[in-house]
Amino acid sequence: MQARDVMTKPVITATPDTDIRKIAAIMMEKRIGGLPVVDSSGVVVGIVTEGDLLRLNAPEQQKIHDWRLALLLDPRTHAKPLLEKLEANLTARDVMSAPVMTVPDGAEVLEICKMFVDTGIKRVPVTREGRLVGIVSRSDIIARIAQMKPEAPQDEGIFGWTLHLDSFDRDKSRTPPAPPPPEPRAEAITAADFRLIAQDAATKKLRQRAIKDHVRSEDRMARVKQLIDTHLSEDEWLNVLQRSRDAAERGEREYLVLQFPAELCSDGGRAINVGEPGWPATLRGEAAETFLRYERTLKDRGFHMIARVLSFPNGYLGDIGLYLHWGGIME
Repeated sequence: MQARDVMTKPVITATPDTDIRKIAAIMMEKRIGGLPVVDSSGVVVGIVTEGDLLRLNAPEQQKIHDWRLALLLDPRTHAKPLLEKLEANLTARDVMSAPVMTVPDGAEVLEICKMFVDTGIKRVPVTREGRLVGIVSRSDIIARIAQMKPEAPQDEGIFGWTLHLDSFDRDKSRTPPAPPPPEPRAEAITAADFRLIAQDAATKKLRQRAIKDHVRSEDRMARVKQLIDTHLSEDEWLNVLQRSRDAAERGEREYLVLQFPAELCSDGGRAINVGEPGWPATLRGEAAETFLRYERTLKDRGFHMIARVLSFPNGYLGDIGLYLHWGGIME
């Protein structure tokens, strides 16, 4: 069973400029706990949840998980943060959680369940080719499980498979040898001939370069799709911590946790390139999950996560690196 089988669609969304009063009204009317925030192209840039609106920070308040129950138990205390935000005319951009974890519509439900357990989140946006197509919450999965009926096992027998063989043409598989180049005759060679030869060679190089650039672009976009669809497991994160420790034992001050194409960022890497403070909100896929893991587990322990542009092929933004740094913020 995959995400597309259990997700809720269409999704009620907000834009970064949506007033939070409208968001709160939608949550109450539709009885939902969160709204994905998308840009003009349908890419998820954040999510606004009940907790983002209330922002319960005190330990005793964090024990109350249902915000409606919290308002009933102690309305003056728990409603104060929400009322302050409503009076400040804030938008989704001001309160949303970013970066946000997403899953592809082909993600297995078991993997999503594991994500819920590992991270503590209650819902996750579902994307196809980087754009929002649905949302899966814990209640969606539970409701689908409740509808399932046990199926009788089916035995396909030993002939329950088919072997497909591609046709093979021995004659067509052979490439005819190229004819030998004509031997130059000294009396027939002119400067014009050499110019034509040089022009042909230059054209061939340009064509080969264009082909290589096209292949490289396809490879980069395939890498971006893979990183968007990748979920960072607990074991992988532990391996990152171990490799970082190994780097520290070698006397190094930082470790390259992840290298990825600039296209993985929602803005193509622009915020990272110019050093904008809000660059983490542009991360997507595995890069976003890596930063969120750092923020939850390492930020309060004195670590820093730094993003740098690693290459500029043909003058354009190339790969970006996420570094875990423990020697102080580098100037």
